[in-house]
Amino acid sequence: MTQDVQFSVEANPFAAAEQVCATLGTLTDALFDQHTSRHPAASLSALRTAEHPAAEALFALPLAPNGPVHTALDRLGTVTTAGTGRPGTGARLTDRVVTALQARYGGGAVRGAIADRGTTSAALFQLPVTGEFADAKLRPPFAPALAALAAGQQTRQPVELPTGAGAEVRLVVPPGFHSLTSPGGPPGVSARTVPPLPDGADRTGGSATGGSASGGSAPATVAAADELARHLAEVAEELFSATGPEPRRDFAVISATLADLIRDAGVVYAGVCALELDDRASDAALVVSLARHPLPITALATELATVRRHAEVWTVLLPAGPAAVLVEGRTVPVPGPLAADGQRRWVVTSAVQAFVPLPDGGTVLCAQLSTARPEDWELYTEAFAELLKSIQFGWDGVPVPGTAAAVPAAAVSSVPTPAPAPAPTPSPAATIEEAPAEAPEERPVHLRGTPVRVPPADFNPFAPVAETPEVPAAGGDQAAPDAEGGPKGTPVMVPPPDFNPFAMGGIPDLSGDAPAIQPAGAAPVADPFGTTVAAEQKADPFGTTLPSQGPAVPPPPSTPPVIPAQAPPAAAAAAERGSGQGGDAEEPAPGKGTPVMVPPPDFNPFAIGGLPDLSAPEPEPAEEADAEPQNRPFG
Repeated sequence: MTQDVQFSVEANPFAAAEQVCATLGTLTDALFDQHTSRHPAASLSALRTAEHPAAEALFALPLAPNGPVHTALDRLGTVTTAGTGRPGTGARLTDRVVTALQARYGGGAVRGAIADRGTTSAALFQLPVTGEFADAKLRPPFAPALAALAAGQQTRQPVELPTGAGAEVRLVVPPGFHSLTSPGGPPGVSARTVPPLPDGADRTGGSATGGSASGGSAPATVAAADELARHLAEVAEELFSATGPEPRRDFAVISATLADLIRDAGVVYAGVCALELDDRASDAALVVSLARHPLPITALATELATVRRHAEVWTVLLPAGPAAVLVEGRTVPVPGPLAADGQRRWVVTSAVQAFVPLPDGGTVLCAQLSTARPEDWELYTEAFAELLKSIQFGWDGVPVPGTAAAVPAAAVSSVPTPAPAPAPTPSPAATIEEAPAEAPEERPVHLRGTPVRVPPADFNPFAPVAETPEVPAAGGDQAAPDAEGGPKGTPVMVPPPDFNPFAMGGIPDLSGDAPAIQPAGAAPVADPFGTTVAAEQKADPFGTTLPSQGPAVPPPPSTPPVIPAQAPPAAAAAAERGSGQGGDAEEPAPGKGTPVMVPPPDFNPFAIGGLPDLSAPEPEPAEEADAEPQNRPFG
């Protein structure tokens, strides 16, 4: 369980509690031996929580803040409570409790410590320890008692608590576990009766057991330290009743060095179990803690299964609500100062861990159990399943800010509307009319190309188009139309009714006298290529067709083209010779357009060029007077 590979990118809120569980496993393996007093295994599994009359009404018990944090009930177990509304004062207790226990047992060197070293701390014993993930082959099976939690069952509603109480959880720890946490909890959690201090003791920091501590402590802190010291001494007496005072002192003092570590980890219950099963010893450690974690149970289970690939993760349904249960193998070190032979070694443990979200939406209850006895795995998982079934919640109805429970259902289901983008800047070349102030804001649309004006609401695209007035020549004296009375949008040229959008541009006018633009009512000009088109083209109702650039395009023809008569070839040759001799013949007036050669009437476009015409008679050569006879070599 190294903290750099936990299931969250941020600091793992459950890592400290997992470290406490690994440390308690180290204590049981190093300090428990054949002389340890053990309970029979039947004490762990004989009783069932549902059979007790107070099992369904745990919140009726007088626990904190007016009583202890956990208390033992006959034939039921240890009822433990924890809540978010009582964080405590955070006062440090380790030094005061260690000093009180050493004074109780008459001093002396604790296992792994030097008597004249001074203060005794957890670092002196190389504590706490951090476990590591074991190989997947060492993972214990998902026991039947845990798998049965996945079956559907009825859930309890949280008990209604007064406003300001926050969220509270109560559960039952099975018999057979010895608690290492004080029944009254840390300072400031429950109301304690402060014992009277002896004469001559420091009124601000003196200890009721005669030990000294740092001054400035509140009386409630002194009372909490004395209560924890007495409790650890009683647990040591129970576990090592058949041995001398040295094992009791070692266990009590080393456990006291972990007091601040347990409180800082958010642990509300930490205990160890020593059982005897079939004439052999069996040990286990149990830790229950609270931590802030806002993820829903489905997201939490997904992260656990994704990051902890060596573990097996199930989503189950408890009477208190949904939960995620994890089963994995862990490797825990045993420090050399605590080992009997002084050599550091490793122990493989089987661990089960459950994550149960509280109803406030931001707190998670984490319960975990570990044992180094794989042969007793089913025994401990049955007890752990009973612990999970006994969980009950209480809530004042105030969710944790910033969590899913604090967001209304309507807000969660609604889709957020993105902020509107700024309106696009209009083109400076277009005449744009300002929109009215009360016009609704429209979502901007990013268009490609040249922006155009949207026609008005009363625009009729099928209405007849009025005749376009004659366009004045460049530099004319006609004034531009008024901006207020002119049309809206960009002005465009409306084509004439007989406009042919499919005609080929750039063709000269063969008539020679036709104007650039055919006036209305004039006879159509013949098409020189005889193209068949519609008699009349309708005007473009939307005004989007721009006038073509270049010379005017003739209108579509309705009659065959008229081919002018061609001059005789002889006359044309004579005219050419006359021009070549520099005669006074006048040059023909240049026509409009590009001159082309008109083919003769008998022109065959499919004839093969370069071949002699066989139909024409061969001309006779002229006879010469002194011509020599032809030589005919072949007769």
